[in-house]
Amino acid sequence: MKRRDLLKAAATGIAAAPLALSSTTAKAGDNVRLRMQTLYGTETDDLYKMFANDVKAVSNKSVRIQRFRGSELVPNDQMLDSVSKGTLDMCQGYAGYWAGQLDIAKIESGIPGAWTSYDEAIYLHQKQGLTALLEEAYAEKGVKYLGAIFGGPYDLLTTKPVNSLEDLKKMKIRATATVAGILEKFDIPTVYLPSQELYVALSTGAIDGVIYGGSLEYKALKLHESAKYYTYLNMINPGYADGMLINMKKWESLSEDQQKALELATAKHAVNMHAWNVNGCLDVNGEGIFEFSSLPEADSKALTVAAMDVWKEEAAKSPRNAKAIDAITATAKATGRV
Repeated sequence: MKRRDLLKAAATGIAAAPLALSSTTAKAGDNVRLRMQTLYGTETDDLYKMFANDVKAVSNKSVRIQRFRGSELVPNDQMLDSVSKGTLDMCQGYAGYWAGQLDIAKIESGIPGAWTSYDEAIYLHQKQGLTALLEEAYAEKGVKYLGAIFGGPYDLLTTKPVNSLEDLKKMKIRATATVAGILEKFDIPTVYLPSQELYVALSTGAIDGVIYGGSLEYKALKLHESAKYYTYLNMINPGYADGMLINMKKWESLSEDQQKALELATAKHAVNMHAWNVNGCLDVNGEGIFEFSSLPEADSKALTVAAMDVWKEEAAKSPRNAKAIDAITATAKATGRV
C-alpha cells in the first residue's frame, strides 16, 4: 500500500481555510476544462470536490476541474513529464518521484531538517524565496508551479520506549536512505523495508522501530498492535510537501482572472489538506493507542546538524540548489536549531 492510500479522513470535519473566495473576482471568458491527476485515492474525494467547486465559483464557471485519482491516467511518478507534455493539464504531485529530472526536487519534497513546523515551512517558502526557486525550476520544464501542499508529522514508532538517541543504538530502525544516512552517524542500525512489510517486521522482532509518517498512518497500518511508543523527532514536520502543477502553455492561455481563481483555490486547498492530515493524527492521538515522548532538545539539534551533510550534497547540484540550502540554513539558524 502507498502512503497516500493509507490516509483516511479521520478528522471530525475538514477545517475551513481562512482564505475567503469571492465568486465575483473573475470575469466570464472562454470555458476551460482541466484534467488533473493526484496521488490520492477515494479518501480525499471531498477535498478535491471542494477545490474544483472553488475554481468553478471564483472563475464564474469558466474553469472546471476534472480530477482523476492516483495513477488513473498515468503512473504517479510520470506526472511531471505528463504535465510538461500536456498529456495532463494539472497534477498534485510529490517531487521525490522525479528527483532525477529536477535539480531541486529533493529539497522541495522535504529533506530532513529543512523545517520542523508548518509555520517554519511557510516562512521558508514565502519569505525566504523557496517558492520563487521552485517556480523557476518548473518553468524550465514547461510547467507552472502553483504552490506547496504540506502533509503531516514524520516521527518514530518503536516497540520499546525511547528517551534519547543513545537508546536507538540498541535497536534496528526502518528508514529511507536519506534518513538512514543521518541515523548511521550516531551508530544507529537501519534497514529499508516497504510499507507493506512493516507490520510483520515489527511483530516478529525483525525490526524495533520505523520512521514512516505520523500516528494516522501508523494506525492505518495497524502498527500499534506491535509498537506503541511514538517519539517526536523534531527532524522534519510536516514530513513531506506536494506541489500543485499546471502545464505552462495551458496556464498562459487562461485569462488573468482565471489564473487568479486557480491561485486562490490552490491556496485554500493547501490549508485544508494540511488540516485534514493533522486533524486525523490528533484524532488518533486521543484514542490512547500510543504513548508519546520527545527526544531531548540536544538530540534533536544534533540530528539537524547531521542533516546538514545532506544539505551540502544537495547544494552542490546546482546554483539554484545552493540558494535553497542557504535559505534553509538561515531559517534553521533563525529558529535556533543550529
